Amino acid sequence: MCGIVGYIGENNAKEILLNGLRELEYRGYDSAGIAILQQNSLHTFKAVGKLENLESKIKDFEISPGFCVGIGHTRWATHGKPTEANAHPHIAEFSNVVHNGIIENYQELKEELSALGHRFLSQTDTEVIVHLFEENLKNLEDPQKAFYATIERIKGAYAILLVSKIAPDKIFYAKNGSPLIIAKGDDGIYFASSDSPLVGLVSEVVYLEDGDMGVIDIKGFDVLENIQSFSANKALAQKDGFRYFMEKEIYEQHNVLLETVMGRVSEGRVSFDEIDQSFFLGIRSITLCACGTSYHAGMVGKYLLERLAKIRVNVVIASEFRYGGFVSQEDELFISISQSGETADTLEALKLAKGYGQKSLAICNVDNSSIVRLSDHAILTRVGLEKGVASTKAFASQVLVLWMLAVYMGRAYGHLSDAQVKLQSSDMLSAIRATKVESKFHERIKRLSKRYLHGHGFFFIGRDVFYPLALEGALKLKEISYLHAEGYPSGEMKHGPIALADSNLFTIALLSEHLLYDKMLSNIAELSARDATICVIGSRECESADDMIIIPEAKSYMEEFFSMMLGLQLLSLEVAIRLGNDVDMPRNLAKSVTVE
Repeated sequence: MCGIVGYIGENNAKEILLNGLRELEYRGYDSAGIAILQQNSLHTFKAVGKLENLESKIKDFEISPGFCVGIGHTRWATHGKPTEANAHPHIAEFSNVVHNGIIENYQELKEELSALGHRFLSQTDTEVIVHLFEENLKNLEDPQKAFYATIERIKGAYAILLVSKIAPDKIFYAKNGSPLIIAKGDDGIYFASSDSPLVGLVSEVVYLEDGDMGVIDIKGFDVLENIQSFSANKALAQKDGFRYFMEKEIYEQHNVLLETVMGRVSEGRVSFDEIDQSFFLGIRSITLCACGTSYHAGMVGKYLLERLAKIRVNVVIASEFRYGGFVSQEDELFISISQSGETADTLEALKLAKGYGQKSLAICNVDNSSIVRLSDHAILTRVGLEKGVASTKAFASQVLVLWMLAVYMGRAYGHLSDAQVKLQSSDMLSAIRATKVESKFHERIKRLSKRYLHGHGFFFIGRDVFYPLALEGALKLKEISYLHAEGYPSGEMKHGPIALADSNLFTIALLSEHLLYDKMLSNIAELSARDATICVIGSRECESADDMIIIPEAKSYMEEFFSMMLGLQLLSLEVAIRLGNDVDMPRNLAKSVTVE
């Protein structure tokens, strides 16, 4: 969820860049920086933490009247911790670069460039771009050819802006797999990674496509292809044209989950640079502690950790842990899960665990939050600000991090081979691809939703990891539609809940091909025999279903999990919209629960 801005023109580039970065703050970040090139002088400023730290550092810097170019960046740490050295922009001898994405072959390039005498100052993958550009300039006197040669060498996802004293009136750009926009205003050329920094400043835009690259000066916009007119208000720009932030956040899960795995899953490996492997030595059990949606993610984590790492896991609701007198052991790892890092019950539970002498790990979206600061170590989920009260992308990233942790610990404890880790990492990438929303899939759910607006309630049922997903699906529907819904393990139906079954009871059944398929079919048939109205989410047609939400065939049950998660989120969204509810701000709820 890093952010990029850029500017060519005669206006105050410092204020334009800072204002642009402010508009990207909602995406989340842990450091920021800008670079301004004017009169052949390149000025670079970087700071860790909030933008106010960068603003304080740059307040005495005055730009001379006249033409200049500038680039800016907000960063979520992927390669290397959030430090000033690792913050963007990155500089070589006479050039400067900002970059969103990941350079997969950066280690190979870094070794090659180091052997040629280049000195690296950061732990990032990004820094190789600017050094490779300057190395190419030695053999290719044309800076545009040098830049193109640079892009040809790098592999991965990227949105890149580069400035250089060699071409002091230009910005070099390239896009592949990460968004980048070029825009024209009355006072110059603008660049951004989303619409929001451009509102009120520009009248025309070009949304770059993968593979686009080039170099542009103040007069170069009109020769670009696919120029569109641009008019948007700030709120709409932040929503990227979606009806609600929740809808936008459902759609952006594919991209933010790629951010979650960046630098952690590659070439058949799963690793966490932020945690020394010795931290996990001697741990014989784990407690996962959370509230609400994060608790459901923890329940999924229990299945994955016990299955892959062969370690005993207890999942507790934070408010119960605080007062339940649970027995704690010194060789136990306490993992707190929170989107905000400020959840009051989870924070107090963490304090108790630390009082027992337990090692502590936070899975959180907000760096420098109370839970992150108090924990021994933290794994940041990197999904940016989540504005919708009903969590979507935060839940998805928490599950993904717990899956990565299960694989990491399984390999460290000797329960997974290298080949098994490679298979799991491949499954993770397939699962992320499964969260990309296809328009036909959404339209099918939108049409279907009108049939599920009445009745006396919903059952959401599933088995194994699909049981906590059923709980999460029921919670999403309750939160934003205000309809009664309950999640159950499907085998529990005949132990009481099936007494409620009739034609006005809607059942959402999660039917996995890879886990307990025949058992789940039997549970669905039991409900069908009692005349319940059944909507099955799965990749195969089900004879007992009244409705089907078909997901693509998957290689693994976790790929199915993320596909079904998407379907549940969209179904809740469309039901709530049809009922006329405020999806982003449901009644009686707050985004961060900071009281007991």
